[in-house]
Amino acid sequence: MTLFLEQIINGLVLGGIYALIAVGYTMVYGVIQLINFAHGEIFMFGAYFAFLGVTALNLPLWLALILSVVLCAILGVIIDLVAYRPLRSAPRLSALITAIGISLVLQNVARMIWGAEPRRDLANAKSEFLAQTITIPGGAQLSYLDLSIIVLAVFLMAGLNRLIYLTRIGKAMRACAQDKMAASLMGINTNIVITITFALGSGLGAIAGIMVGMRETIEPTMGYYKGVAAFAAAVLGGIGNITGAMLGGIVLGIAEVLGAGYISSGYRIAIAYILMILVIIFRPSGLLGRASAKRA
Repeated sequence: MTLFLEQIINGLVLGGIYALIAVGYTMVYGVIQLINFAHGEIFMFGAYFAFLGVTALNLPLWLALILSVVLCAILGVIIDLVAYRPLRSAPRLSALITAIGISLVLQNVARMIWGAEPRRDLANAKSEFLAQTITIPGGAQLSYLDLSIIVLAVFLMAGLNRLIYLTRIGKAMRACAQDKMAASLMGINTNIVITITFALGSGLGAIAGIMVGMRETIEPTMGYYKGVAAFAAAVLGGIGNITGAMLGGIVLGIAEVLGAGYISSGYRIAIAYILMILVIIFRPSGLLGRASAKRA
């Protein structure tokens, strides 16, 4: 029972991370119908920017986190302006190929700057308090770091939902997701909405990157592996649906951890692919359906 509870906790932590990354995929897709495969590399740069702040600039971890979020938001906006905006009216395949190219470029830039070897500097920079554990009912051990990740992920998801549904910019995002032409005719500056969407998604991806960096090593390829799983989570929940991305992240995180714990850790990535394929076959619109995805 204790082992099962610890697996569920690890699944919730991983699911929260996947949800934050998946939201970036689904927000961009909802507004401009583009699968931004470079988003995984923005997540990776989030970890490296925080690493840079902690090691090169000697910043406290909380300040390095803020710096990383800001820099990744700027990076996401630059990618949109340089690579995607000129292709707004081009065939979707052109934008998709561009996204894959940007992903490879960012991955190799990180390798040139920081090298290919895994680094634990970010994990070592966390306070002793975060490394401490508490015992929860059932006998499972929960570290304050994992508890912080779960609480922060829930807080950010709740805040994002509030922004999407209760603010003017959120209303503009949902209008652009339904019909960009009609939104433009109603006076909404769609380019600004898209820019804000990229900034928000990239900032959330940066936070997820820092979370992973504090638990594991960081390396240039980390964005690919976590990005694939997060994309599977977005598809699982319903691509283009904010709530679906959150749900898909949690479901995939728990399934992946349970599969690794009770079957084999070698199947972690395979589990993400298998779930994505099953959803595409039996429910192509995702768990929450395409109708709600368009409204998100």
